[in-house]
Amino acid sequence: MSASSLWRCRGRVLDLSARTAVMGIVNVTPDSFSDGGRFLDPAAAVARCRELAAEGADLLDLGAESTRPGAAAVPPEEQLRRLEPVLAALAARPAELPGGAGTALVSVDTRSAVVAKRALELGAHVINDVSALDDPDMGAAVAAAGAGLVLMHMRGTPETMQRETAYGDVVAEVAAHLRERRARAVAAGVADECLALDPGIGFAKSGEQSLELLARTAELAALGRPLLVGASRKSFLSRLLDGAPADQRLEGSLAAAALAVFEGAAIVRVHDVAATVRAVRVADAARAARAARTSRGTPNG
Repeated sequence: MSASSLWRCRGRVLDLSARTAVMGIVNVTPDSFSDGGRFLDPAAAVARCRELAAEGADLLDLGAESTRPGAAAVPPEEQLRRLEPVLAALAARPAELPGGAGTALVSVDTRSAVVAKRALELGAHVINDVSALDDPDMGAAVAAAGAGLVLMHMRGTPETMQRETAYGDVVAEVAAHLRERRARAVAAGVADECLALDPGIGFAKSGEQSLELLARTAELAALGRPLLVGASRKSFLSRLLDGAPADQRLEGSLAAAALAVFEGAAIVRVHDVAATVRAVRVADAARAARAARTSRGTPNG
């Protein structure tokens, strides 16, 4: 077990050395690209959280602001109106994992330090920041709670990002950005062991660039912190699946998750938890078999 495989999220530590963590998506929004409106009602959102935990989601990622291409920013007050009843319910009765394995960690997907601070007061363990500290107060808010923090690569904002897809070497430039934001987080007081990194599949990336990031996951995993990959149901998969709409991209999402895990991703963020848990267990086992063979050395002859 190496220090880079441990992810500290408040009082909880995930050991990602042998088993990939699965983060289930629950959008409490009217307009997210895949499940917008389905879980806007707090009771529906809480029920969905419990369902995903029962399917094996190690983390539940609650988002109250759509970050799909072209989406406008949502004021912190509205994000909190959507989030607070769900967070309060999960704090009162955490979502249980199967087989008595404990309870799922709660993550909140927000770019706002105001939202993050309140979510952490209500018991969230992780802040998933797609802007990677564009809000100058975010680092201090996360550091004060000792929470986990996901730093994602994106250019511009969700409204403008798909106009900013010109790269020389997309993997090298994403890696450089993540290294810089990691240093910024540590300078703000966030412990390095609390950080995870996300290349931002589909965020200011063309379909070809998203595929290249997946194909070169190992280079990003080598940055030294757990790598989170979120390719679930994204539009670049549609082109590969005969134009399938978002809710019919399961096979592509599973393939992307398994590929990312085999190449070194430690966390996958997904809509379809039960199927993904099964798929990544196979990828985990194949990755372990490759590592074991490498450690033994290749036989002669």
